[in-house]
Amino acid sequence: MSDASIEALADALDLQTVRVVGRIREHGSLTAAAASLGYSQPAVSQQLRRFEQRTGIALVERAGRGIRLTESGRVLARHANAVATTLEAAAGELFEIRGLRAGRVRLVAFPSASATLVPKLIAGLAARHPGVTVTYVEAEPPEAVAAVRADRADLAITFSYPGDRDDPHTESARGLDVRSIGAEGIRLVLPETHPAAASETVDLAALADDPWIAGCPSCRGHLLELTMRAGFRPRIGFETDNFVAVESMVAQGLGVALLPDLALAASPRHPGVVTRPTTGADVRSLHLVTARGGVRVPAVAAAVAVLEALAPQ
Repeated sequence: MSDASIEALADALDLQTVRVVGRIREHGSLTAAAASLGYSQPAVSQQLRRFEQRTGIALVERAGRGIRLTESGRVLARHANAVATTLEAAAGELFEIRGLRAGRVRLVAFPSASATLVPKLIAGLAARHPGVTVTYVEAEPPEAVAAVRADRADLAITFSYPGDRDDPHTESARGLDVRSIGAEGIRLVLPETHPAAASETVDLAALADDPWIAGCPSCRGHLLELTMRAGFRPRIGFETDNFVAVESMVAQGLGVALLPDLALAASPRHPGVVTRPTTGADVRSLHLVTARGGVRVPAVAAAVAVLEALAPQ
């Protein structure tokens, strides 16, 4: 293909077509893609028809009662997130010239950050840049990374445990920007009457005979990793992602647990519960995930700056 032909094809592409194709890949149907963009289905169909008329390239084809992306559509969809991010970065720099009087950050973060980092981030941005709008969805790290990749989020606050074989910041984050913003301690949560509560630090091996209360999938995996390293397999009696419920169960003597600092900071300490560091001084890392080059968008860069100041050091 000649340079002139490539330039003509590039001229025919527009951001809206790229976004439509990306949303079709994400949602699997024209109707759902249109709804996610806030458009009617006929308007999106017309957008795709105009592109085909200008270029002779079909991006979708009939498949039974619905549609699917053609090979060309799949090629374009692979570039959708990068194209949208680059153009939004350019638009953001123009806003920056005007003093960041407007902008948007679509934020996603894990549950214990919802009650600690996220409110402070939103308040901090509002104080520094009142024209920037923040939307927020709660999700565990694998889903948060997927949201950034699918252009459903601009910024994800995530965590990872040392040696986690399912760490979402490896393969699934390939092509995204991941930066560390510090670490938080992992502490044992014990009934105040537990014999180990009298110690300043606790060796996990001393809790081999205790029942355990496990948390989210990543947290359960880390619990198994630590206890196996200590020489035992934990007897998990209860599982809940609700860290307040974990403390309540511990207070009732139903078991012991591990919780990170942010979860412990999210609510007042439950009566009858004490927390102790492990002898291994276990921690988990905190990360910010954006699309490649996403921090060039001024509103996202402003959010990152606030978060880096807030995160535990």
